[in-house]
Amino acid sequence: MSKILIIDDEEDLVALLKDSLESRGHVVSVAYDGDNGLKLAHEQPDLIILDIMMPGMSGYELCRRIRDAVHCPILFLSAKQSETDKIRGLALGGDDYIVKPFGLRELLARIDAHLRREKRAAFLNQSLQRVWIRSGKMAIDLRARQMKIDGHLIPLTKKEFDIVELLSLHAGQVFSREQIYEKVWGYDAEGDAATVTEHVKNIRAKISARDPDTEYISTVWGIGYRFNKII
Repeated sequence: MSKILIIDDEEDLVALLKDSLESRGHVVSVAYDGDNGLKLAHEQPDLIILDIMMPGMSGYELCRRIRDAVHCPILFLSAKQSETDKIRGLALGGDDYIVKPFGLRELLARIDAHLRREKRAAFLNQSLQRVWIRSGKMAIDLRARQMKIDGHLIPLTKKEFDIVELLSLHAGQVFSREQIYEKVWGYDAEGDAATVTEHVKNIRAKISARDPDTEYISTVWGIGYRFNKII
């Protein structure tokens, strides 16, 4: 049983999703606009289904405001279907992007896949023998899912930390954008590897604000990215 938050202004659609999810044993909360969604998001659900075009605060803005505080998967559910819209949603911290109209069975399968992935990640974090990774002025706490530079906490979104974790656990190994996307977002995610570039750009900017002289993540041109172990 998982706690799922639906934020969408289409009442008939919300009712359908709520009934379907509750019939599968989930506890479902509902908000019909971004302001109420913001309040409910801070109750730390296990997964959020988020529309983009809503009265008042848009889904994009809501995702931006909650991503650093909420660590669960966020699934965008929207009629906006251009590649630019999808990349923007994923770059803001969304974990998936599903275009309306959609197949209910596919949506439920994607929700199940994200919840399973979260449970696997939680299990792996609990069983990790390595708790800290250190490189130069950087310290990564794998269990707390935090990264610090020279003692200062660097605010990373969930996916940004997932990328840092993947690369730092395999320091010196080069990962292509496609490999990073598949390992962090999963094979069944809606989107493409271009969003990895945006996330790495954001990670570097946040690191550089505290340590501009050290290159922790290198671009290997024509291949991908590598985490550098710095003494």
